[in-house]
Amino acid sequence: MENLHSAVETLMHGANTMFILMGAIMVLAMHAGFAFLEVGTVRQKNQVNALSKIISDFAISGLAYFFIGYWIAYGVTFFQGAEALTDQNGYSLVKFFFLMTFAAAIPAIISGGIAERARFAPQLVASLLIVGFIYPFFEGLVWNGNMGFQGWLEARFGAPFHDFAGSVVVHAVGGWLALGAVLMLGARRGRYRDGHVVAMPPSNIPFLALGAWILTIGWFGFNVMSAQTIDGISGLVAVNSLMAMVGGTLAALLVGRFDPGFLHNGPLAGLVAVCAGSDIMHPIGALATGAIAGGLFVWTFILTQNKLKIDDVLGVWPLHGLCGVWGGVAAGIFGAQALGGLGGVSLVSQVVGSLAGAIFALAGGVLVYGVIKATAGIRLNEEDEFMGADLAIHKIGSVSDD
Repeated sequence: MENLHSAVETLMHGANTMFILMGAIMVLAMHAGFAFLEVGTVRQKNQVNALSKIISDFAISGLAYFFIGYWIAYGVTFFQGAEALTDQNGYSLVKFFFLMTFAAAIPAIISGGIAERARFAPQLVASLLIVGFIYPFFEGLVWNGNMGFQGWLEARFGAPFHDFAGSVVVHAVGGWLALGAVLMLGARRGRYRDGHVVAMPPSNIPFLALGAWILTIGWFGFNVMSAQTIDGISGLVAVNSLMAMVGGTLAALLVGRFDPGFLHNGPLAGLVAVCAGSDIMHPIGALATGAIAGGLFVWTFILTQNKLKIDDVLGVWPLHGLCGVWGGVAAGIFGAQALGGLGGVSLVSQVVGSLAGAIFALAGGVLVYGVIKATAGIRLNEEDEFMGADLAIHKIGSVSDD
């Protein structure tokens, strides 16, 4: 019996390791989606820069999270022999890999907001600071119960802040950090003239659509594998993600009047919003959450660009920042048993947690990019911006006529 118990335990450890490894690989693949979504949206003279930023930011994020961020969030380091690290089939290592891909999504989100006019090296420094210090601090508050934040919410309002897969921890934090960066950077030259918005249309709709599809597919690893173990897996998370994606797509199609840019960001808006409550909502609640997010993205993107004159190139603040906050609140609405959810959530805790993430991230973005702006500088000079980041930074264009 002892041998049988040991064999079953080994099998479970192996299965859990494989499960979360597949999730890590799926979220890693999402970074190709971030890259091509940005490549398709920016002008052709900035496509190489978009690709280069995403993969470089990922590498910097890996180092920052391994040596600093993961320790801040979870109190775990890997400064021990490899023999110790292989315990339970190396599950602790693969769990780090999975959560690191989440952390690396933060610079990828910010990259879309500051596209076409940011200097390369200062952005890598910002990514290191954000993934090493800013993001893991809030991650630890929510997902590891650090500093008693979750305990206080539970004692005060009856339930902790619920964010199953990161509507707020990842997406809202990334989007509000990006808003701080965009405000520090300023608009692209020529974007606003004499009070009017100058159109700078996407360079490649097929690449934009490809990026959206890669992100959409990878999102099912992002959400479902957030269970982190085989025994925690739930088909409810998968179907809720699907329904939110459908709702976001159709809402963006209608509100965006068939615009392909809005259309392909619609499913992403729905998926951002459903992350928090995907494990507790009824599928109809998830559909409503996604539909509201899809419409919210289109409306706030137009408001941001045309009225507020905030040049957020990919609309990452509306998409991730605002839809992420909506997702945190939606978990408290549609996760309630009265609306068919599983319950165990407090709407007040959801509002407090969501607003805390937004305020913390905005302050962090202004701080990090403000300091870099005042010291090294964060913006291309006028000539380099006119030439395009591809030639100015990387000395090569995205296509060759030869």
